[in-house]
Amino acid sequence: MLMNSGSNGEAKLAYGPNGFRVMRPGQHVFCAVTGEAIPLEELRYWSVDRQEPYASAEIATQRLNKGE
Repeated sequence: MLMNSGSNGEAKLAYGPNGFRVMRPGQHVFCAVTGEAIPLEELRYWSVDRQEPYASAEIATQRLNKGE
């Protein structure tokens, strides 16, 4: 995982089962549910299948249990 991207703004990531790859440098991504900015160094939860990040374990669980 590349943490020090050197660029401000939103990053574009490819989410994998064990980490993510930076496709476009940035300092944060936005939670797919809440829209909250998540700094890359704090990003811990995402869906590989949906290719989307989540701000917390609770939000990720809610999203994945909904089955949308």
